[in-house]
Amino acid sequence: MTTAVQRTPQPERTRAMRTRLMQATIDCLVERGWAGTTTTLVSKRAGVSRGAQLHHFPSKRELVVASLEHLSGQLTAELQRRHDKATGGKPRSTRSVLTMLADYYTSDLFVASLELWVAARTDEQLHDVVLPMERRWGREEHELAVAMLTADDTDATTRALIQATLDMLRGFGLANTLSDDSRRRSRILAEWSKVFDATARRTGSAGGRR
Repeated sequence: MTTAVQRTPQPERTRAMRTRLMQATIDCLVERGWAGTTTTLVSKRAGVSRGAQLHHFPSKRELVVASLEHLSGQLTAELQRRHDKATGGKPRSTRSVLTMLADYYTSDLFVASLELWVAARTDEQLHDVVLPMERRWGREEHELAVAMLTADDTDATTRALIQATLDMLRGFGLANTLSDDSRRRSRILAEWSKVFDATARRTGSAGGRR
């Protein structure tokens, strides 16, 4: 009796191959930067033939654009995952939330996005792709921060304070690419959490937690 071999459907195989290529692109961006990321290196890392890679993504720019979309989903999902894991659905102190956000902004995923932002500064076509994505990420990150900090986003001062917090955290991420900045970052976050609690309006009964 012959047993039929179950083959993975072609659309699923194609999706898996594209995902490997996009993930390999992100990994290369983290390790080698924009200039060091080549389609040949990506295909080798993904375990995909050069011909198959060119079939799905004929150019580096097309590959990176697709990877940006893939990265966008990862960034938002990773931030949500960190929050869910840390809180278990329960409110946390401002300091612990800011520390978790700082860890996110110093992660490899954020480093990959930094490489693309820098490259987009002088690449007009890449700039046109990165800018709307960065704005979307910014909105999503702002909304998550509001929820994590149980902040009243309808208050103009609180909204500006949250944005200033996110801008500061991005700065930490940039500084951390050159050296381990964790000690200085920890001291600043300790003081900033006090400023936030003293200034921001909060929703529910969770406000003012340290």
